[in-house]
Amino acid sequence: MILGQIVIERIVESICAEFDPLSFFPGTTPDDWVRHRGWMLQQPQALEPVSGNLVLSIQAFLVRTRRHTILIDTCVGNHKPRPLRPFWNLQRLNTFLPRLAAAGVSPESVDYVMCTHLHGDHVGWNTQLRDGRWVPTFANARYIFGRQEWESLQALHRTVPQPHLVDSVLPVIEAGQAQLVSNDFALDDEVWLELTPGHTPGHVSIHLASQGAEAVITGDCIHSPVQCLEPAWIMRADADPELAKTTRLNFLERYSDSKVLVCASHFPQPSFGRVVRRDQAFAFNFSV
Repeated sequence: MILGQIVIERIVESICAEFDPLSFFPGTTPDDWVRHRGWMLQQPQALEPVSGNLVLSIQAFLVRTRRHTILIDTCVGNHKPRPLRPFWNLQRLNTFLPRLAAAGVSPESVDYVMCTHLHGDHVGWNTQLRDGRWVPTFANARYIFGRQEWESLQALHRTVPQPHLVDSVLPVIEAGQAQLVSNDFALDDEVWLELTPGHTPGHVSIHLASQGAEAVITGDCIHSPVQCLEPAWIMRADADPELAKTTRLNFLERYSDSKVLVCASHFPQPSFGRVVRRDQAFAFNFSV
């Protein structure tokens, strides 16, 4: 995807169809899904036809500007112990780094890794296992972590152990490659953070601009295109459900019927599109 002088590419680790809609959005009922099943089974499929599970992309966005090569979010990763998610536990997929290489980018050539938030499916390839140790995958990169996000994850870890902090965040900090930033941090006039809290306390989206064109990478302020039509539906991992709902509504209002390209982190491929108004809510028009 071309955005002025910026090139945006999806680096897909996997397509996940493991989450049951009713448990993923625990406030919904079977009747709620009846009115959406038809369009969600059409291309691009947001529901898997056989299981009826949600279809979610597990992916990073590779952003190449005039100045920098940037990787936004880093998926689940390999060899990571994730016992609460059996389909991600000790995963061994030969996808992420080969697909990054196919895009013409080696780990050593990444200048910045930017994380919208610090959940396990967004930080996994921050590190890789080498000689029994977790080491940063992108040896020459600065890793941009929101300070508020980092502090909230630390606090949570003190009460509920967070294995992804241990294997995918702390090794980056210990290596001296992390840069803790405020929620309004700007890398330059082409790349900056946009606070979108609720899913986590310090969750941010990434705003891009070049030659009058703009895009925003959502992170987890929205998970599925059904939330455009149903913005009040709360995803089960939202730390502050009411704030997440307000943030999502504000996000959809702000970008609806605009020229801003929305790069939806977990939407089914192609994941790029634009938000449009539909009746009393919104819809997502996927880019071809």
